[in-house]
Amino acid sequence: MSPRVTSELMTVTVRTLRTEDQAGVEAFARIRHIALPFLLFTPDSVAYDIAHAHPGARFRALIAEEDGEVLGTAQTGVVHDSPEPGQGYVNVYVHPERTRRGAGSLLVSAAEQHLASAGVTKSFSWVLDAPDNRAFAERHGYRSSRNAHFLRLDLANGKLPPLQDPPPGVEIRPASDYDADPRPLFDLDAEASSDEPSDVDYEFTDYEAWLRQTWQHPLFSPELTSVAVVDGRPAAFSAARTDGATRYGTVMTGTARDFRGRGLAKLAKNDSLHRARAAGYTEALTGNDAGNGPMIAINNWFGYEICATEVRYVRELA
Repeated sequence: MSPRVTSELMTVTVRTLRTEDQAGVEAFARIRHIALPFLLFTPDSVAYDIAHAHPGARFRALIAEEDGEVLGTAQTGVVHDSPEPGQGYVNVYVHPERTRRGAGSLLVSAAEQHLASAGVTKSFSWVLDAPDNRAFAERHGYRSSRNAHFLRLDLANGKLPPLQDPPPGVEIRPASDYDADPRPLFDLDAEASSDEPSDVDYEFTDYEAWLRQTWQHPLFSPELTSVAVVDGRPAAFSAARTDGATRYGTVMTGTARDFRGRGLAKLAKNDSLHRARAAGYTEALTGNDAGNGPMIAINNWFGYEICATEVRYVRELA
């Protein structure tokens, strides 16, 4: 039975979103765009995430409805690629004009029941840094951990640093050059991502999962993803996603350990930004852990500005 809260004025229920529910998928993407405009969501990407989630992730997308109107959304699942078992997550976003109707609490409850049934004992959640949002998380037993920032750059009117010639032995190539065999980019992504600041340790070893969730994802743009190649080896990259219209985001920028300190990530990201602007994208988005000083410095150099902050919360599940 779906979780439900009722009063004389409303009936709110929560259910699992299915890919064949086109209206629900579109509502999910719309609410995420309204509540979290700093990340890219489209109906196609929402449906793809549901259909192609790793089986071990036990992934679910949930929607809360009031008499047929979708009020809120949640994504929940198991952190299946961590060496530490029993970790999961739930991220809840409610339409800002439909709060205080019980939708958020029902979504949290349904997600935590799902996580508990999957053996999860520790639940993580990202919460936008606003008093009401933080109070909501704390009322549900979550305690705050680390911070992260969303950043924005005006590609239409902002002034990008000029493109620079790479040093000898280095070339900048689009990721689409690796269409026939993207495995070298997986190896680079795995190494760079393993050093990202996080509450959770990851073992990034599943190439087939990476193909489905990164390379083949409908938002991913291999044409706008730039790779710094040193003596034939991918050494740094800036991975791009787009909404296919005006918005472009870099979701990972990193460098292999042997090549750090040479400015290669900055070269790759600058190339990607110039490619994006030339392709007609007008807004660039990205995110940084608040403790990632080197990447914050790079984004400041490009002219990105913080547009929102989110807080990582965690709760021990019974």
